[in-house]
Amino acid sequence: MGECVERIGKYTASGKEEFFADAKTQDAVLRNLQILGESAKHVSVKLRSAHTEIDWRGIIGFRNVLVHDYLGVKLDRVWEVVERFLPGLGRKIEAILRELGDSPSK
Repeated sequence: MGECVERIGKYTASGKEEFFADAKTQDAVLRNLQILGESAKHVSVKLRSAHTEIDWRGIIGFRNVLVHDYLGVKLDRVWEVVERFLPGLGRKIEAILRELGDSPSK
């Protein structure tokens, strides 16, 4: 999950205008959001319960929208997720990895 957040950050570092202008960047971001959501599904119930500060259900639900309603995906909404939610999620994932004794991806 951390790797997905990191990749999305790299892909979108040049900003919103570049994101909306480049279909390859959009595809890369959408794919990593899908992987992020799929990965969240595989996090143990115990770990999810211990970290309610993460909206696991929302992450998984957004993945389902991306996968099953791909023709209806709104890029404005995707950008909002990237800009507003992913930075905080990345920090939370890093904190969990430190707690577990794993090093965050860099």
